[in-house]
Amino acid sequence: MQSIFARNGFETPEPMEAQVKGSIPPWLQGTLLRNGPGLFSVGDSEYNHWFDGMSLIHSFTFGQGQVTYRSKFLKSDTYKRNIKANRIVVSEFGTMIYPDPCKNIFSRAFTHLSNIIPDFTDNNLINIVRYGQDYYASSEVNYMNQIDPDTLETIGRINYRNHIALNLATAHPHYDNEGNTYNMGTSIVGMGLPKYVIFKVPADTSDNKKPALRKVKQVCSIPFRSTLFPSYYHSFGMTENYVVFVEQPFKLDIVKLATAYFRGVNWGSCLKFDKDDITLFHVIDKKTGKANSTRFHGDPLVVFHHVNAYEAEGHVVLDLIAYRDSNLYEMFYLHNMRQETEALVESNRNSSPPVCQRFVLPLHVSKDAPGGSELVTLTDSTARAVKHEDGSVYCRPETLFEGLELPAINYGFNGKKYRYFYGSRMEWSPHPNKIAKFDLVTREHVEWQQENCFPSEPVFVASPGAVEEDDGERRVPFGIRSRISPVLIRPPSVRLSGVILSSVVSPDPNISPFMLVLDARNLEEVARASIPASVHMDLHGLFIPAPV
Repeated sequence: MQSIFARNGFETPEPMEAQVKGSIPPWLQGTLLRNGPGLFSVGDSEYNHWFDGMSLIHSFTFGQGQVTYRSKFLKSDTYKRNIKANRIVVSEFGTMIYPDPCKNIFSRAFTHLSNIIPDFTDNNLINIVRYGQDYYASSEVNYMNQIDPDTLETIGRINYRNHIALNLATAHPHYDNEGNTYNMGTSIVGMGLPKYVIFKVPADTSDNKKPALRKVKQVCSIPFRSTLFPSYYHSFGMTENYVVFVEQPFKLDIVKLATAYFRGVNWGSCLKFDKDDITLFHVIDKKTGKANSTRFHGDPLVVFHHVNAYEAEGHVVLDLIAYRDSNLYEMFYLHNMRQETEALVESNRNSSPPVCQRFVLPLHVSKDAPGGSELVTLTDSTARAVKHEDGSVYCRPETLFEGLELPAINYGFNGKKYRYFYGSRMEWSPHPNKIAKFDLVTREHVEWQQENCFPSEPVFVASPGAVEEDDGERRVPFGIRSRISPVLIRPPSVRLSGVILSSVVSPDPNISPFMLVLDARNLEEVARASIPASVHMDLHGLFIPAPV
């Protein structure tokens, strides 16, 4: 049954109209782009890890109550080289590739030498990100591929290094209210002292014929705490005034990375979790680029996704999904993914579940506060921050919810105090089988589930004129015709619910893939749009509203 996740996907290059059951809100206009691995073998060669599969990009376009679907493989240099050779010739993080023994000795020697300093793949399979008005398929390396969000055509590859000194960068940037993009990257070799770099790309880059990245500005840099062991990070937090970076003890061994090819191991094996180390929390002022002088630290953890962060009464509140080990990466090796359900459950029984935790970091720590002082003064959290004699602050989190990953919020509340978050329930498999909504005030949750169905990461889309966080209340003057509906509006207040979107796949041949539309208030199904084509499980994506 798990084999549906590791089989090769197929392109649907021309728009295909879905069959809608229910009623898609007429205000829902725009395109949901999704990205994820979709091709796991080429010729007789096969990848080892699910995160190695070649990028397959999907689009679901909403308009006038209808949905159209299309998908295309990202035509990266990696894709082109693999397809031309009819075998996998470019290494990925879980799959190291060696020269074809049929090649001559000079060709093989050149390949060996080129791997002394690895030039990473441009198979950008993780997310869709925006810089200025440019949209890119992105992963965590120095390359991205620009795409046309309407046709899904690959426009061309861009290298961060041509604009800012980075070897790696996240695929989870933040966007502020002005449309500026903030992101983080890592500078390892050949670019001065190794460091983490926070950077900003302005919303208005004027000349659309040139890449928006040409206007990139460094906000600040943070030195590694250990020169040869930088922390791995998949995302970071951002409030209205601060960037929050979690320097976790899940580390990349630079020496092992540089020698992986010659030792016959993949790059993924160079990531190790140090259970005896601590976690550091860096709080950086977005305007000045200066880090808070307090050394915030906590117990060892592994984090891939942040939920949200905000400022409250002199504190930064940071919500994230934490693990007590790094076993999640191991679960996605294809030999594990292809196990039947019972075997998968048994093999993952002792793995760390994802836990949503809340950390509270006091921004103003008095030098006169004695050691052992509790510094958190918020009344709505049990998280603790205790000052040590050396002036550092030990942070102990509050547990909010267990068994949820791929978190999503109403992005209008990103960096602000919020009440609700959504996510994928992960109770026995690395792939989700439910969608959940969690209320941070009542600490209750509701779920959507359909037997033998696997939903992708939920995406929140706010209704027009939304005021309430999870639905939106729109005031319409008495007797005025709303642009949402052609009929006369009588009530003085019309509630327009925001929606949750999720692409759903199933191993059951009687269940077509479908785009699920849920009421964001209660997760009740509003509509589903069945796709008469193959749709593959994806990772992350971005909703682009239609031009007004």
